[in-house]
Amino acid sequence: MNTLLRLSAVVLGSWIMAIPGAVADDPGGATLLFNGKDFSGWKAFGRAMKDGPTTAIEPKESWSITDGVLQCTGKPTGYLATEKEYANYMLKVKWRYPAELKAGNSGVLLHCQPGDRVWPVCLEAQLRSGRAGDLWLQTAAEVKLTVDPARRDADDKTARHIWRDPKDTPVEKPFGEWNEYEITCRGADITVHVNGRKVNEGKGCNLTKGRIALQAEGTEIHFKDVTITQIK
Repeated sequence: MNTLLRLSAVVLGSWIMAIPGAVADDPGGATLLFNGKDFSGWKAFGRAMKDGPTTAIEPKESWSITDGVLQCTGKPTGYLATEKEYANYMLKVKWRYPAELKAGNSGVLLHCQPGDRVWPVCLEAQLRSGRAGDLWLQTAAEVKLTVDPARRDADDKTARHIWRDPKDTPVEKPFGEWNEYEITCRGADITVHVNGRKVNEGKGCNLTKGRIALQAEGTEIHFKDVTITQIK
């Protein structure tokens, strides 16, 4: 690479990293799913009322972008989903709830299947405040995952709920601060880390490929640095 090209690359990299909330593609293979500027590669879905139909909506009905941060009002109930499907990857997502909130609810939906509804057939990595790292099968009749029986909710109504481990030890940062999910989906297996700590895992999932989505579920939440790394 000649001197002019090398200088240009340095200047471009510095300019990208100077954008608040922006992340450059990682030379190690990480790719941005959210570019920090617009909704390219994503589609929004929502329902106007409980038990009503889920339809495609304009992202601006629930979502906005400020200084590279993806902000969700939580209403209407729905999700922002990637247009592409993914398999065998490590997904990283940073999230926070506004400091003034007392509680929050959202989630990261993995392996979303065709047929958009609230909620699509998928595996949910929970983001409800205080429960980040839990897993939900959406739904238990359609999604199978082998886990330690001690971490599966014993209540028949919530048997699709898989507790994180440790169940009641805080792993999230205070409201207003950024947290990070690292979710690895390799074949039929999944491993979940919250803020660098392994908190959940499962094997033999019958879903191994699908879209990735971020939930709008009633409360404001912010996302940034959404990246994916393909793995073998």
